[in-house]
Amino acid sequence: MLMYHHISPHKKDMVTVTPEVFEKQMEHLCKSGYKTLTLDELLSYINGDLIPEQRAVAVTFDDGWLDNYIYAFPVIEKYKIHASIFIITGKTEKASENQAQIPFQVPTHKESKLMIEKGREQRVLLNWELIKKMSATGLVAFYSHTKSHKKCSALPETELSEELRESKQALEKKLGKDCPYLCWPYGDYNNVAVKVAKDAGYKALFTIEHGVVKKGDDPFAVKRIVVKDNEAWFKNRMTVYTNSILSGLYLKIKKK
Repeated sequence: MLMYHHISPHKKDMVTVTPEVFEKQMEHLCKSGYKTLTLDELLSYINGDLIPEQRAVAVTFDDGWLDNYIYAFPVIEKYKIHASIFIITGKTEKASENQAQIPFQVPTHKESKLMIEKGREQRVLLNWELIKKMSATGLVAFYSHTKSHKKCSALPETELSEELRESKQALEKKLGKDCPYLCWPYGDYNNVAVKVAKDAGYKALFTIEHGVVKKGDDPFAVKRIVVKDNEAWFKNRMTVYTNSILSGLYLKIKKK
């Protein structure tokens, strides 16, 4: 299961893959016969109800950056990739209040965070109009990254419940679809957070713990792989991670 954040031209920026490399990575998946799973299909695989007939991966993005629409979405459409984006619904609401034109140049990760602090979410985050446009293709699904992107293990249970429930409700209201999946901000959670998420109606929870998804895994602690801005690395890791024997050996060595 692959994890992206920014797709932008700022090479060597934090949590960023450049558009050129991202396209090569998606082209590799397409031309090499990989199936890109929806999260519904991934959960079916975990539960033993789906056995993919070919090598398969799931593509995810965290935070809902505007550059996902500018640079990633055209590639997703070109290669018919299924992808899921976890959005911060409170910030999406703010980005939708004063919608700006698509910028000629997207900011760096640091600049993006500063813009959010200054209340300029519309310059760096997806708004509901763009989210609906992407969702309507059937290729991109949107799920919860909480309401305001706080560390969930540090929140009082009442506030945490609001963060998770209100985010879920906002997505369901805006998109008219169920929202059964949540990704933890900063990968931060504890047992109480998991219980609150289950009570809110989430069916699977996504972490930043490194690893390969296997049949029978805990759906409330789904592992992912951070993708590097490197085409050769990507091709090599796809070969390794989609082979059960190779991935098992590699992950054991990696932990040592």
